[in-house]
Amino acid sequence: MGKFFGNLHLVLVVGLALTVAVMLNFKADVPITTLTIFIWMHVFFGILWIGLLYYLNFVQVPTMPKVPAELKKGVTGYIAPKVFFFFRYAALLTVLTGLTVAYSKGYVHRSLALQGATPAENLIGLGMWMALIMAFNVWFLIWPAQKKILGLVEASDEAKAKAAPIALAASRTNLLLSLPMLYCMASANIG
Repeated sequence: MGKFFGNLHLVLVVGLALTVAVMLNFKADVPITTLTIFIWMHVFFGILWIGLLYYLNFVQVPTMPKVPAELKKGVTGYIAPKVFFFFRYAALLTVLTGLTVAYSKGYVHRSLALQGATPAENLIGLGMWMALIMAFNVWFLIWPAQKKILGLVEASDEAKAKAAPIALAASRTNLLLSLPMLYCMASANIG
């Protein structure tokens, strides 16, 4: 049992197989289509993205000042680069799968223009805009700053010091936007 749970990739493969089994055996009134798979992927990647955003804001960032200097390299050298890899690609895949779902359902343009055929389309459009701003922050503000802070690219101490408040402000902006964005996404799909 320890070998199984010690292997992340194996657990993911079995989890995906279990998902397929659930899809095939408990369809109810929901047919299995490419769209339902994209919706499932959108939810999965969204949970991964926002979960890591919350981990960073609620755990890692507030804890780092309390970590003894000799132990910080364990976080900055090993944990943080992996976190930021999954964080960035979860953001990208959340946006891409979400846009795919909206396009497939025929409302992507109306929603993004906030001229939806229904109030739900406008609500989802507002959520989409917040998610797009958040993804922009991840890729163009947080990640470039973190590469300097973590020493993944050459940067002077001064450049690292300038990058830290940029990364923090962008990350806290994402935390702030995540709350209404989640409301928009969840509420647009109720009823």
